[in-house]
Amino acid sequence: MSSQVQVEREERAITDWREVVESKILRVASVLGLDRIGRAGGSMHPFIEYFKGFEKVQAVREIFGDRTEDVLGSLKVELMWIGGYMWVSSRDGHLAVSARYLNEGDRVDIYLDVIHELVHVKQFLEGKELFDHDYSYVERPTEIEAYRFAVREARRIGLSEKRILEYLKTEWMTNQDLKKLAKTLNIKHPSQNMH
Repeated sequence: MSSQVQVEREERAITDWREVVESKILRVASVLGLDRIGRAGGSMHPFIEYFKGFEKVQAVREIFGDRTEDVLGSLKVELMWIGGYMWVSSRDGHLAVSARYLNEGDRVDIYLDVIHELVHVKQFLEGKELFDHDYSYVERPTEIEAYRFAVREARRIGLSEKRILEYLKTEWMTNQDLKKLAKTLNIKHPSQNMH
């Protein structure tokens, strides 16, 4: 086995391990009712209260079609004081958002993350498994679908391929994972800049 293949396997194992641990921690916290500790204010809020006008965004309308107003009108947002970005609850399909990320994050990244997460809301409503651990993060069908919508919107608003790659890169994704995801999403990048 080549050293490159060995490195890729080790990186994938680490990424998969982190996802499993984070998922299990969130599940245990939820079962014990400890997930409420992370809430800012301890309550849910209407999506349309925090993300006004998203029902008019073409990318969102492409996700939900004629159901856009109904889905967004009933979608709840939970502001969390814990770190992170945003995610969809696999328990009830609501959107959890880090208040810090909303206040301090890059506005374009937040916008694209909302598009990405709304695809997960749709997937949840369709009964899809959002966190299927039979796949690595960058190979998971639900993630690929969500990233496709976000990347299409990123291109529509004029982001460069380089900026799209910056958006895609997360701290839980290795450089090899990023290359794989970029290839899957047909994002061109110079490999020499992806070390």
